[in-house]
Amino acid sequence: MIFKQYYLGCLAQASYLIADDKSKRAVLVDPRRDIDEYLADAEQLGLMIEAVFLTHFHADFVSGHIELRERCGAKIHIGRAGSAEYDYVGVMDNDRFDFGEVGIEILETPGHTPESISILVFDLAKDTKNPLAVLTGDTLFIGDVGRPDLLGSVGLSSEEMAARLYDSLHDKLMKLPDRTLVYPGHGAGSMCGKNLSTDTVSTIGRERRENCALQVQSKAAFIEQLTANQAQAPQYFGFDVEFNKMERNTLDASMEGSLRALNSDEFLARHREGLVVIDTRDPDAYANGHLQQSLNIGLGGKYAIWAGTLLDPNSAILLIAEPGDEHEATMRLGRIGYDKVVGFLDGGIAAVAGDHALMSSHGRIEATELGELLAAAHAPHVLDVRSAGEREDGRHIDGDLHIPLNQLAKRHAELPPQGELIIYCRQGYRSSIALSILEGGLLDGHSRSNMRDLIGGHEAWEKIVLGLAPE
Repeated sequence: MIFKQYYLGCLAQASYLIADDKSKRAVLVDPRRDIDEYLADAEQLGLMIEAVFLTHFHADFVSGHIELRERCGAKIHIGRAGSAEYDYVGVMDNDRFDFGEVGIEILETPGHTPESISILVFDLAKDTKNPLAVLTGDTLFIGDVGRPDLLGSVGLSSEEMAARLYDSLHDKLMKLPDRTLVYPGHGAGSMCGKNLSTDTVSTIGRERRENCALQVQSKAAFIEQLTANQAQAPQYFGFDVEFNKMERNTLDASMEGSLRALNSDEFLARHREGLVVIDTRDPDAYANGHLQQSLNIGLGGKYAIWAGTLLDPNSAILLIAEPGDEHEATMRLGRIGYDKVVGFLDGGIAAVAGDHALMSSHGRIEATELGELLAAAHAPHVLDVRSAGEREDGRHIDGDLHIPLNQLAKRHAELPPQGELIIYCRQGYRSSIALSILEGGLLDGHSRSNMRDLIGGHEAWEKIVLGLAPE
């Protein structure tokens, strides 16, 4: 048996290749939309990708099932409770697919979504009765379980879905042997659960002992715990669920229309029409000089997630990138279905940097200097844009204001209108996004100056000013 996990850190997302080395038949589970890595591995190993299985209609990325159908002729399989525009095979409990010395079997495990499935993987050359592994999608994570609150818009309550999830976990997954390997659909950093581990593989036995959600004994207590304090889902989640059900363009076709080099006149004309400009450079480069009313979401962080959190899925987008990064910037937006990229600035920021009337810059502040300023008579205002959960332990800068980044565009009027504003997050990535929002990157007719962001974020503050060791 050939088994490979592909883990994409920027989306905290896992996909899987399962194949039989003798017959060369292969399937993919939960592939992402950019499928070249899978195809390269299949070619190297001489494999034929015959099928693609979706454990559910994903909310946080666009699956590559359409791309694999077009490139390989792979048949698409989804849980029978789902429905899609394209041709698919609906699968249900105990459906079995054997190819050579490999077998997979379906478990219907609703709860995260109604059509959620888990997939048992058998190495038939070693054991025909007990599965080697189970691919749990977003039903069971390492350390937690999937959130049940993403389907309110279609009339399914969080409590109803949590009850289904409880049954799926206890009546099906927890009845597997302890040694069964657990391969989830996501890890730490995903918004599809609360307390996900950084580990990418576990066992049923370990999860039975250690998973916080599985320590709750009664269904009522499980429902109460699971539905409480779920973080607000990014706005693109609902869009992606529907996008994954649609007959749509492939990523290659979409990018063919998006990777257009625009000269400065063309680019600025579209910007004046109101198109959103994403500057994908790192915070230092952005601070040193950027186009006014551009939004800094750097490729070095969770670029697609924050674009999907802050921008409407139907937004027409212009890109500014370091020369050579345009393909990466466009493709990563395509991973979440943001296909309306109009083009990129040919030559990058250098193409407009000579026109000082178009440009802006801002300072960044070290933790030591901030400490000195806060001890002075006329201290600056300090804004924390981390999530509420990141402040639960009380670790923040004394006297600061708190507005999570995903709420800043709507709540910016709550900020003091006068005085210097210092913005911080955990490490200095989100604070640059926040500053660009307040400069006008997302606020039509509103902009603020006299701002800096904290280099290294709260981690630098604790280490340098408070002398605390990082967790």
